[in-house]
Amino acid sequence: MANQQFTSEDWEEFKKDERKGVMKLIAREEKKIQEKQKLINKHKAMSVFEAQYSNLGYQAIAGVDEVGRGPLAGPVVASAVILNPDVPILGLQDSKKLSKPTLNELYDKIHIHAIAIGTGIMTPLEIDELNIYQATRKAMQKAVEALRFPADMLLVDAMKLPVPIKQESLIKGDARSVSIAAASIVAKVTRDRMMKELAHTYPRYGFERHVGYGTKEHLSALDEYGVTEAHRKSFAPVRDRLGMF
Repeated sequence: MANQQFTSEDWEEFKKDERKGVMKLIAREEKKIQEKQKLINKHKAMSVFEAQYSNLGYQAIAGVDEVGRGPLAGPVVASAVILNPDVPILGLQDSKKLSKPTLNELYDKIHIHAIAIGTGIMTPLEIDELNIYQATRKAMQKAVEALRFPADMLLVDAMKLPVPIKQESLIKGDARSVSIAAASIVAKVTRDRMMKELAHTYPRYGFERHVGYGTKEHLSALDEYGVTEAHRKSFAPVRDRLGMF
């Protein structure tokens, strides 16, 4: 029994049925409706900035975010996403709050429905050469420049980018803007998959589990096996171990 198969009058009649099976089914369907409404309300609340700039005439509003500032290994990855306002993707939020299955599901939906997606990557060597702040900003810039459909407005998570495009920097933007949330999801899934591939090259470090962060497992592997080309040698826990081997 699916909700969309019946009229509101049908449902009112079902609610009068006191059989336990029917009552459980009604309760389950009503919970689904409530959960979907919560997602709709959250999406609306996180679309305020997009609506504001759309009303001002901007037609290609891109959210921009990055993942991977803190790890000791692997790249920093940024993404820029122009969502289609006519095809809302429910469930978008800060990628750190989402399970892996939900992340992958939303990643796929974004790639199906978004108007444009751009990705920017900065390697560990580039991070060491520039510093993590400048490398992060460069990755974001590269993501914006990689959009196949140019943006005329940027909503950027806590950063000002050196591009000639109108932009607004939003602190904790991935929790305030659906476009930035979408960018954080694309960047997160992209980077996690890169780290999983990197684990095949360096199988002793557990990159597929901690994705480069300084966990106990990772630090122990550094102590036992040394620093690799995948590591950021300017980061103190790695730098302090350079002379050990």
